[in-house]
Amino acid sequence: MAKIMLGSHTIKSHGCKVAREHLSDWIILVLLGIVIIVLNIMEPFHRYIGPDMLTDLTFPLFQDTIPIWAVPIICILVPICIFTVYYYFRKDVYDLHHAILGIGFSCLVTGVTTDSIKNAVGRPRPNFFHRCFPDGKPKFDSVTKDVVCHGIKKIIKEGYKSFPSGHTSWSFAGLTFLAWYLSGKIKVFDRRGHVAKLCLVFLPILVAILIGISRVDDYWHHWTDVFAGAIIGIFFASLSYLHFFPYPYDDNGWAPHAYFRMLAERSGCDTTMTQSGSRDMLDNDVELGSTSKPHHRNRGSTDSE
Repeated sequence: MAKIMLGSHTIKSHGCKVAREHLSDWIILVLLGIVIIVLNIMEPFHRYIGPDMLTDLTFPLFQDTIPIWAVPIICILVPICIFTVYYYFRKDVYDLHHAILGIGFSCLVTGVTTDSIKNAVGRPRPNFFHRCFPDGKPKFDSVTKDVVCHGIKKIIKEGYKSFPSGHTSWSFAGLTFLAWYLSGKIKVFDRRGHVAKLCLVFLPILVAILIGISRVDDYWHHWTDVFAGAIIGIFFASLSYLHFFPYPYDDNGWAPHAYFRMLAERSGCDTTMTQSGSRDMLDNDVELGSTSKPHHRNRGSTDSE
């Protein structure tokens, strides 16, 4: 069995090697980011909104409690800081690299999925009326009876992006990944029954829940938007984490798959070298034995003579 050596795989010693092995993965992350930018530039589907449909869309237009720029900080940068602190003590570049790559994949795939659905569905936000008619005077097409907005184009565009909640999906994508990560590191499922560990793991989930609730309180989303966003985020966070790390209840749940694969490869090389060395020694012994046998025979015949 390979010996587990702490602090022997640092950024300086193995960082370049790990990054090169996953260069294609980082390129994919960049492409996902570009796709998100394109999706945000695209015009969403403008769903039909008649006079009778405005009843649930006349809530006041408030500012975000959690601004859009704060979401990446909460769901990506804060977890990465925690990953870095763990690396400071553990000195395992495999863990740091795969944690950052994993949470990046989780959030970016969630972002692509969320924005794609937003543009395709075009569901109006609860505050759509004040986006469309900032002066409070509604206007409708004389033939189709659809709304004819006269507000600011950018604000109207955002008004058609209610389903699902992007704040919620991104928050659950990043913070659920963090919860998985913490549960593996502190061995929550070690069957010792420490409730304090469960509380620590639940904390990121609670933050994500509160962010989702704030979207309903601000009248930027319907509760179904938040619920769908949470499901999307949890799904991709779980998929991403289990792609890079074992289940937290596993005996090796504290480190990524790549770390143990590296140890297995090293152990295999050591075994091969040991077997090769043993064969060389055996061959040398055989050669020595072969050369010594005739010598003994000659010596014996000489003595008899």
